[in-house]
Amino acid sequence: MEVAVRSGVETVIERLQRRCASDPQVLPLSGGLPADETFPVQALAHALSEIGPSDLQYEWPEGRTELRRWIAARLHARGAEVAPENVLITNGAQQAIDIALSLCSGAGDAIAVPKACYPAGLELFRSRDVTPVHELLAATAIYTMPLIANPTGLPLSGEERAALLASSLPIIEDDAYAELRFDRLTSAPLLAAAPDRVFHVGTLSKTLCPGLRVGWLVVPPGERDNARRAKQRSDLQANTLTQAIVEKYLARESFEDRLDTLASFYAERCEALTDALRRKLPWLRFRNPAGGFAVWVETEEPGDDTEFLATAARHGVSVDPGGTFRSGANDEPLAFRLSFSSLPPSAMGDAVNRLADALFDYQKQGQKARRASGVAA
Repeated sequence: MEVAVRSGVETVIERLQRRCASDPQVLPLSGGLPADETFPVQALAHALSEIGPSDLQYEWPEGRTELRRWIAARLHARGAEVAPENVLITNGAQQAIDIALSLCSGAGDAIAVPKACYPAGLELFRSRDVTPVHELLAATAIYTMPLIANPTGLPLSGEERAALLASSLPIIEDDAYAELRFDRLTSAPLLAAAPDRVFHVGTLSKTLCPGLRVGWLVVPPGERDNARRAKQRSDLQANTLTQAIVEKYLARESFEDRLDTLASFYAERCEALTDALRRKLPWLRFRNPAGGFAVWVETEEPGDDTEFLATAARHGVSVDPGGTFRSGANDEPLAFRLSFSSLPPSAMGDAVNRLADALFDYQKQGQKARRASGVAA
């Protein structure tokens, strides 16, 4: 019954989200999408113009050699000794998480996750009959985003990192936003400290563009053959053409310069959002993100994601409802993720004003419902 109820709520929420996304009058504080204007369209078009016949051929399951070497070199620069042979190119980070999960967990197992967690990860775990939990002692594996988490935009504390590494559990380390810290101080991944049990997930979806679907999985050396077989069973290989485009793009362009530009770009948008929230809604609880695309907001209001999302849509603003980021039943106080990535700073004040109107409207609806319930009782 719990699964059916959750599924039904998510279906309604998805319909509301799609409706908001298709309405140009709704200001998007949802989605967690990279800004369209950051995509290097001309540079990628030039890379595509250099494609030859071999770039259109089948590839090995692990992916193209030069791209795997580039990934290994970047991780080496961050303190992780990675052999290109242990890198597997995937169709985005989601497939990398899926393969890692298949190698370190099975049906009936439990995986430790943060209290606010990447929703597609939670859905994947449940679909594999792996139960998300918050206690390490109850888990058989760990999923974490240690450098920049989704939805909070915050890194793990030193104590939290130490606790994960002190366990003997396999760790799925999702590094999707790690290179989007506003201060550009990207620290060593957990992979550097525990290469024998960390499955390291990366992607270019946030730093280059998601449409190419280029991600990767770095596996412990002992899992290399198992990972390649899992990839081959899944789809034979990742897209050869997009891998080749990325290789040619990286050969001509400075990726570090691009990351510097993105850090400044998203930091400005983040500051515009958090400043507007503090001016208009100072009672909301949130922490300034260290990077990424979003702010995680908590309230004291009773949680009803569907009602609040519908109310926000009526006021012309969209949010990502908090229940989708939670592993338990949706009975906690109302929370939501606000994405600053897709909205220019000049529009942030208007979006927060609409959000404030939606919250006040939601509060009045709740008070009216509670009074009616009291009278009925």
